[in-house]
Formats: sequence, C-alpha cells, structure tokens
Amino acid sequence: MEKKLNSREIREKTSISENRMGTAPVGKLMLSMGLPMIVSMMLQAVYNIVDSAFVSNIPEEGEAALNALTLAFPVQMLMVAIAIGTGVGANALVAKCLGQGENEKASKTAGNAIFLATIIYLLFAGFGLVGVEGYIASQSGNKLIADMAIEYLQICCVLSFGIVYFSIFEKLLQATGKSMYSTIAQISGAVVNIVLDPILIYGLFGIPQMGVRGAAWATVIGQCVSLFIAVLFHFKVNREIKNGWSYMKPSAAVVKGIYAIGLPAVIAQALMSLMTYLLNIIFVQMGENVVTAYGLYYKIQQFLLFAAFGLRDAITPIISFNHGKGSRIRVQEGIKFGMMYTLAIMLAGFIVLEIIAVPLAGVFGLTGETAGLCVAAIRIISFCYMFAGANIAFQGIFQALDSGIESLILSVCRQFLFVIPVAWGLSKLVLNGVLSTELIWITFPVAEGLTVLVAMIFMRRIYCRKIQA
Repeated sequence: MEKKLNSREIREKTSISENRMGTAPVGKLMLSMGLPMIVSMMLQAVYNIVDSAFVSNIPEEGEAALNALTLAFPVQMLMVAIAIGTGVGANALVAKCLGQGENEKASKTAGNAIFLATIIYLLFAGFGLVGVEGYIASQSGNKLIADMAIEYLQICCVLSFGIVYFSIFEKLLQATGKSMYSTIAQISGAVVNIVLDPILIYGLFGIPQMGVRGAAWATVIGQCVSLFIAVLFHFKVNREIKNGWSYMKPSAAVVKGIYAIGLPAVIAQALMSLMTYLLNIIFVQMGENVVTAYGLYYKIQQFLLFAAFGLRDAITPIISFNHGKGSRIRVQEGIKFGMMYTLAIMLAGFIVLEIIAVPLAGVFGLTGETAGLCVAAIRIISFCYMFAGANIAFQGIFQALDSGIESLILSVCRQFLFVIPVAWGLSKLVLNGVLSTELIWITFPVAEGLTVLVAMIFMRRIYCRKIQA
C-alpha cells in the first residue's frame, strides 16, 4: 500500500513536467513544433507573394499595381506586427504559466489576449475609414498608383478582424504545443486566397474583373477562413485553457505581463513597417522602379524570413517553459538547437535564391531596369541571411528569458538604426552619380552584420546572468 501511495504522490508532483515541452528531447521537440510553425509563417508570406504575382500580370497596369501594393504593405505589416506581437506575449506567458502549473492564470492570459485583439481591430478599421488617403499621398503623387493603393488598403483595414483575431488564436494553439492545428488553419486560408486571387483579380467564371480590389477581397476572405478554423480548434483541443467572458475581463496585471514579453515583438515587427515606409520615401527619389523592385524583393525575402520567424515561435515557448521550470540543461539545448536550425534554414534560402534569382523576377512580369534592380537585390541582400537568421533567433531567445529590452534593441538596430541612415547616405551617392543604383542594396548586409555583433554581446551577458547563475 505504501508503494502505491508514493507512486501516486510522485505522479501528482510531476504532473506539470509531463507536458512534452518539459520532457521530450529538445531537438526533436523543436522540429515537431517548429516545422508546422514554419509552414504557417511561410504561408502567411504567401498571401502577399500570391497577390503580387497575380497583380503584376494585370494587362497594361501590372507594374503600377505592384507599386500600389508596395505602398500599402507597411500598414499591413503594422497590423500584423501588433496582432502577432500581442499573440507572442500571450504565447510565452501562457506557456510559462502552464509550465508552473498555473492554469487559471494561463486562461486569464488567453482571455485578455482576445480582448486586446478587439481593440487592435477597431483601431485599424478606423484607420481604414479615415486615414488611408493621407498615408498613401505621403509616398506617391502618381494618381493611378495612389488610387489603386487606397482601394486595396481600405478593404484590408476595414475587414482586418480575420488576421487580427487569427494571430491570437494561432499563438494560443502554439502555446499548448498544438502547432499542427494552427498550421491547418493557416493552410486553409492560404488555399482559399490562392484560389480566389485569379478569379477576383481577372474576373473569371462570370465574376466582374476587380483588379487590385479583387486581390484585397481574396486576402481578407482567406484570413477569415483561417480565423474560423483556428477558433474551432482552440475550443476543441486547448483543454488546458478555460474559456468564458469572465476570462476576457481586462486585467491591468495580465495585460502588462503580455506586453512585458510581447512588446519587443510588437516593436520588432512594427519597425519592419516603419523601415519599409521610410525606405519607400528614400527609394522613390531614385525612381518608382526602385520602389517596385524593393517591394517585390521584400515580399520574396519574407518567404524566407518568415520561416525563421516560425522557428523563433517554437524557440520562445520551449525555452520559456523550461526557464519557468528551472531546467537549465533544457534551456541550453533550446538555445543550441534553435540557433542551429535557424542558420540551416537561412543557408538553404541563400543558396536557392542565388540560383533562381533571374527566373524568379520573370515570374512577376518584370522587365528592363526594374527586373535588373530586383535581381541585384536578391543577389546582394541574400549574403546577409545568416546574420539575419542569427538575429531573429536571438530575439526569440531573449524574449523567452525575460530579456525583452535586449530583444527590442536588436530590432531597433537591424530595422532602423543601422538601416535608414545608411540607405539615405547611399541614395545621395547614387543621385550624385558616385554609385550605381544597384549598390543601394548594400544597406542590408551592413545593418544585419553590425546587429549580430550587438546580439552576441547581449547573449553573453544574459547567459551569465540568467542561465549560469
């Protein structure tokens, strides 16, 4: 009898550690969680790439339409930045609470994240109604391009509830180790978007041709499909999290906890939006074809960077869970495998893009100088992918170890401090005939290389203070 009692007591005391994030081999765990997240994030990039591919081939107006999507893109990025950053904070906090056995707090965190999503959606819907025209006018005086950008962005903002709420439910599924379900939801929406794009853009099967408006409608419908499926999965499989209006009642302490972790992620992705907006303003001085080439390249690059972001979203909850448990060895393994896998992804991406640079530009119907600029961007910027991957992995590691300030500083360095001044300076040299236009792309290897040096200094300090201590 005594033996059975001890066994039961042991099971009760170790019930928390039975979560596979605390017991499964870290390398295999990161792959099993990371691969679905990588696919999910890459499919998120597909939304923009597919839109660009179909829009760029609109007869006679394809390049102008592609430029219009480039002008609208920073706001779409900002929308996703705030929603996903909030989701990342909820993800890490929910995972940490579950690792500590605090399921009630985890449920409260999930409910507050849903409440925050409502606030985020209302803000962007309001911007879609009153702010879009002024925003587009600040980047372009070309009426054709501006009109297309306005009609595209208004639809994406006013109907943004799909992407905003999905970003939260996706992270809640990932926080409990059920990333496969979030991937299924993401894939479903992406497929709907891909199918609807040519139908709505070109007017197939009796549907009127809508051009860029069709691209916008295809995008938001796909996002709504992803949201619907993610909500179903959340209520069905996230048994660790309780649901109800009482959990959605805003709590200052919980919201503070979410953004203590997630604010660096919000700012990191928001800086991507700000960087793109400012670069559009700098590049348009050299010609609209530079803006078009950069906008298209950026969306191609996102396909790879989002893969690194997906793996980062596996790194963060795994390290956070085991940091909450106080498992030093598993935290160290999480850092090792996270960095190793991220660098492998970026190396593979570098090789592939170098090989397919020319045919890839042709897929989007680019010709002449614009095509040459896009190919040059692919060839030059891809040399910094290893640095970029390391910086992204470091950000996930820092967030998991409650070092949000360091993660934030990395974001500021790689997406503002080391980018905008360099791009501005190089643009002046190009305009004065000192450099050829293609060399403007050197901006990005410089920024990523300097940032990785900062990251390594931070990592050494955090390791000594929070892991070895």
